This record gives sequence, C-alpha cells and structure tokens, in this order.
Amino acid sequence: MKIVRVDVYGYDLSYVHGRYVMSGGRVIETLPSTVVRVVTASGVEGFGEVCPLGPAYLPSHGAGVRAALGALAPAVVGVEAGNLGAVNAAMDRALMGHGDAKSAIDTACWDALGRSVGLPLCDLLGGRLSDTFPLYFAVPLASAEEMTAYVRARRAEGIHRFQLKVGADPYEDAARTRSVVEATGAEDLIVADANGGWHLQDAVVAARAIEDLERVFLEQPCPTLEECLIVRQRTTLPMVLDECIRDVHSLLRAYDARAMEAFNLKISKVGGLTRAKLMRDLAVELGLRLTIEDAWGGDLVTAAVSHLAASTPPETLFTVSFMNDWTNEHVAGHEPRSQAGFGSAPSRPGLGIDVDVTAFGAPLCSAM
Repeated sequence: MKIVRVDVYGYDLSYVHGRYVMSGGRVIETLPSTVVRVVTASGVEGFGEVCPLGPAYLPSHGAGVRAALGALAPAVVGVEAGNLGAVNAAMDRALMGHGDAKSAIDTACWDALGRSVGLPLCDLLGGRLSDTFPLYFAVPLASAEEMTAYVRARRAEGIHRFQLKVGADPYEDAARTRSVVEATGAEDLIVADANGGWHLQDAVVAARAIEDLERVFLEQPCPTLEECLIVRQRTTLPMVLDECIRDVHSLLRAYDARAMEAFNLKISKVGGLTRAKLMRDLAVELGLRLTIEDAWGGDLVTAAVSHLAASTPPETLFTVSFMNDWTNEHVAGHEPRSQAGFGSAPSRPGLGIDVDVTAFGAPLCSAM
C-alpha cells in the first residue's frame, strides 16, 4: 500500500441553476475543481477532490489548491496510503496550513484503504448508521419572490430543508425569510445563512425581525465568533456556525462560549476526512448537531460527504448537502445520486464510485 504515484487533475464545475449568489456581492457560475489520484505499489488507486467556493469565501482558492498540491504530492510518495496518521504528518511537514489541498490527498488515501480491504468508507468511519439521510438545498440570494419560487420548485423535487442566502439589507432579508416560511409547511426546515455577510448592527436587526418565525435557524450572521456571540445574546433563534469553525480548537472555543446548537462540518475546510471524523466524533460527545458537506465539488466530494454522513448517528445529523446535485458536470456517472430529497452512501469499497479519468485530460502535475 505504499504510495508510488500521485496525479493531480483539474476540471471545471458549473452551477446547475446558472448563478449562485451569496452576501457581499459574491457570485458563482463556474469554479475550478481539483482531483487527486494516489496509486499504490499493489496497484490500488484512490481519489479525492477539492473545490474552494471562489477566492472570497474562505482563505482558499482554486489556483492556490493546485499550487499547494505541487508541494504536497512528492511528500507522500513512499508513505503507506492506509496509514492516515503518517500521510497527514508527511503533508504537515511539507507545508504548513493549506488544509483544503491536504483534504484531497487525505480522502484519496481513505478511498485507497477502503478499496484495499473491500469495505465502503462508511464502515471504516464508524459503521453505516443511516441507510438514508435528508438533504438540503441552498437558495441563492435574490428577491423574496424569486427565492420563494425557487423553494417551491425544490419542494416539488422532494427537498424539505432549505438554506436561504441572506446577509444583505436586514429588512429585505427578513422579508425573504418570511416569504419562504409562509410558502412552506411543518415538514420544512429553514436556515437563514448570512455567510458572515452582516455588520453586527444589521445582524441584530435581522435576527429580531425574524425571531417570531417558526422552523427558522440563524447561520453565521457575522464573520467572527465574537460578533456571532453578541447576536446570540440578542435573539432566541437557534444558531448554526460555519465559517468560524475551522478545527478542533475553534470548535471547542465556540462550544465553551455556548455559541451554537449546530455547526457545518465542511470536509476540505478542516483538512480532510481524518480530521472531519475527529470533529464529528467530538460533536457527538458534546451533544451538537451537524451539517455534513463541503465548500463545493462534484461526484467525488459528494461521495466523501455521503460516507461521513452515513456513519454519523442520525440524532446528531442536522442535514447534508449532495454537491453533485448543484453542478452540471459529473466525472463518476452522477453517483452517489439523491432520491426525492434523501441521500445514501454507496455500498462498494472505498468511495464506491467509478471515476472517469479520461474526463480530465492530462494531469496538471504528477509525483512519483
């Protein structure tokens, strides 16, 4: 299982509904995604993917990931792919930070490990605890009428969990949220997600304006934990944190401050499946609920998310996103695929999907 070759590929992912709009004027149409393939001495392969959500969402961007992988790939050649501790130690010695780039190698090694022992990753990540789990869809920032129509269309497809992109004018955001709540029912869950886009005063105004609404959660109103704590002191809305939860230390700090009831666990943001599993297990012990997802991505990202979600206790799982439902391009046959608002993890070994390497063209770089 020693790694003898690492290939780095690139391809573009486009948003299935055209323009994905978030607070702060951030608009996504197409993003560069990066795929890593590790090859072991025994011929077993493993794949991982990372796709930052543009250059202004987290301190990460597509070109930076590819540059970092140029330094990381040689560092893991000769390391046992199934020894995830050794793989991550080798990457940390080679390059400080850049957890997003490391996540693609880490996931590829998990995939290779699963394939080598004939087990799906969910079995290795804690056991398959859920055959299916509910998915959410993000609702791009637009007028109240447009966002409500979008939600109605997704409900017709079986989705009942919605993450509304807010973080603009607080009164208009309140109108958007209220319109969506009125168009949905008791089975629906609504998350008003500012992506840290509000100034503190606007966040408080918005929170107070929607506080009477049922089934509404408030997500990452401001950029920092300190600001989100001030908002929390002024509202009874249940709080979800995302961008400011980056690792175990920030998770424990937020928990100690009683800052949230749930948080979003993005695999690439925390550095890969190895660290995501650690944070997932910590959340279970702390009694926190989780959304399991990633910043963006296609079939490979979705497969990794599905296995982590399937191995999470159902009572801990808040919701899940299948990113390949949000994109047009598919490099593994659009698998895993959602069904009527629910997802499940593949049952075959590793990630459980077949990657079409010919879809990428020549590697961007290789190490051996």
